Amino acid sequence: MADRLSALDASFLHLEEPTTPMHVGSLALFTPPRGGLDFDDFVAHVGARIGLVPRYRQRIISVPGNVANPVWADDPDFDLSYHLRRSAIPRPGSEESLLELVARLISRPLDRNRPLWEMYVVDGLSGNRLAVISKTHHAMVDGLAAVDLGQVMLDPTRTPPPVPEPAPWEPEPTPSPIELVRDALTDIAHRPSSAVDAFRGALIDVQTTADRVLSMVGGLTSAVVTASRPAPEGPLNVEIGSSRRYAIARTTLADHKAVRARHGGTVNDVVLATVAGGLRSFLMSRGEDVRPGTALRALVPVSVRASSEPAAGDEAGPASGNKILCYLVDLPVGDADPIGRLAKVSESTRMVKTSGQSVGADALIRMAGFAPPTLHAVGARAVNAWSRRLFNVIVTNVPGPQFPLYAAGARLREVFPIVPLAKGQALGIGLTSYNGGVYYGLNADRHAMGDVDVAAGMLTDSLAELVGASR
Repeated sequence: MADRLSALDASFLHLEEPTTPMHVGSLALFTPPRGGLDFDDFVAHVGARIGLVPRYRQRIISVPGNVANPVWADDPDFDLSYHLRRSAIPRPGSEESLLELVARLISRPLDRNRPLWEMYVVDGLSGNRLAVISKTHHAMVDGLAAVDLGQVMLDPTRTPPPVPEPAPWEPEPTPSPIELVRDALTDIAHRPSSAVDAFRGALIDVQTTADRVLSMVGGLTSAVVTASRPAPEGPLNVEIGSSRRYAIARTTLADHKAVRARHGGTVNDVVLATVAGGLRSFLMSRGEDVRPGTALRALVPVSVRASSEPAAGDEAGPASGNKILCYLVDLPVGDADPIGRLAKVSESTRMVKTSGQSVGADALIRMAGFAPPTLHAVGARAVNAWSRRLFNVIVTNVPGPQFPLYAAGARLREVFPIVPLAKGQALGIGLTSYNGGVYYGLNADRHAMGDVDVAAGMLTDSLAELVGASR
């Protein structure tokens, strides 16, 4: 029986519209090995390891009549050269030109008739650097899984370890329409009370005692109450188009940890306080009315695979698919004191966690799973249309390894994430920690956020302000 998409993974397909392509990605900067890195060698390097991630040779097939979620099936026409492409930027190879290329590439949706990923190797960058731009559909992989998949191509040493010669790949036959419907009906027959089972599963999987069931009910209430308070209006929430701009900011993990050590909380609290300070400066540069008490609401998704989250530097497991908890956190952009902003963020995240709101968000995701896929598609689109009511900006924080990695002998220096935009959301902020650095990537609507590079610079200024106030 074919591997069927989960309700959550399928929702990322349903959320996709011309103005909201649902792929995640990254911009990775490498230093080539002595003698350079030949593109053909890089292709061979990926080709030798792609068998370790079978999903990258599979495409999505819809079930006739949409009686069940789509399935993954081997692509009989898989062509590695279609997915791995070579590009270049003109001399002098400025970072500005590179970011413009990133913006153009991430604006384009992926071809759903093929495996949902692309990778571009970019030559011509100044400073003897090589860039790799990747795009992977959110239905395939979430933030933590993206780090795991990168490990397939990345090694902890400059000299790649021996890799066994891959066996010739023979794709499994594509299921026929009759087989797809038969398998879907079999799934339904095995779960005749889908709605009841899904509700019961949401309770059993997340709560195992009466106390924890009560906690989940409280979490659902908290999530609904938070969502019932509209997010404030502002320049981050406008009708968006299909074109993007992209900007980056470089910071250090040591600075984030120094602030945390002085004031408590978590590194993610410091991240959110940094974002709050950067957005405060950005709004003021736009002439927006920023007063004491002004706040922006951030959607903060956290990817989990077991009962606990991996800490920065920990290796995640090889499991695939999405399981996401979401927090709605108010960012105190109206507070002029950086330490005051941090204190309010820490209190906000503490209250969110203790109130069970994250459990509520996960339970709501699970509850969506029992709906027939056609209704689920409508529901997902409705959520996308209402996203501006729920939150102003998305902020994702994915920990990476704290040691150097290499691809075909090229050393990975920096990696900047790319997060998709939701409907009515002009800005998405992602960050990844790697080998002592914390790298912010800002994906923005091209017309609404023509000054996204200014916002990126204000993030570094905000962290510097926090560090200075912590000494």
